[in-house]
Amino acid sequence: MAAAKDSKLIFAPAGTNSTPRADQYTKGSLSRPQLDPSPLTQFHTWFTHARSSGVHQPETVCFSTAQLPSGRVSSRYVYLKELDARGFVIYSNWLHSRKAQDVQSNPYASLAFWWGDVERQVRVEGKVERLSEEESQAYYDLRARGSRIGAWASEQSQVLPEELGERAVLEKRVREVEDRFEGREDIPVPGFWGGMRVVPEMVEFWQGRESRLHDRFRYSRDGEDGAWEIKRLSP
Repeated sequence: MAAAKDSKLIFAPAGTNSTPRADQYTKGSLSRPQLDPSPLTQFHTWFTHARSSGVHQPETVCFSTAQLPSGRVSSRYVYLKELDARGFVIYSNWLHSRKAQDVQSNPYASLAFWWGDVERQVRVEGKVERLSEEESQAYYDLRARGSRIGAWASEQSQVLPEELGERAVLEKRVREVEDRFEGREDIPVPGFWGGMRVVPEMVEFWQGRESRLHDRFRYSRDGEDGAWEIKRLSP
């Protein structure tokens, strides 16, 4: 048995504990009367609480997509930039990136938020849709100039050739875009870059509890016009 444990690079990590027993969640509970009929309103309530509780960058979210027909899943951390009446909005490159390739073959995605300081997580599943160029431009204009230039220069997720200097290739592209827009602040949003909205079909709210007996509530509906149904799930 000892030899088997020694072969593992990581075995039964337990947060800050000195024993293999995991940390206990004790900061809250969740019951049906606390839930809003709308998961978007409920998310806004939880997000506001996370911010006021000092959670670092609560807008950080794991965005997962899957490519068809292979079914291979890929995940990455991005920032939630908007919540509106239709869903959850992130911004990215939608031509070169892996997630762009995924959603071209499979228009469904998931989001997962983890707010450790308040022992909560939220999961979202739904169909993705592009925002209009006008909507994307409105957010793009708020970005730092360097970030707007970078959106033009980076063929996100594409290989930077080692034989051409790797990062030097990227920096050359940045200089070229800087020259292109020299003296201008009204930089247009690239056609391949912009907002993507996840229109939720399922949203789960998870509150950590002791002994791993967590409180979990799932909102689900059939189609965008369907009524939300709330069910408690086993932990």
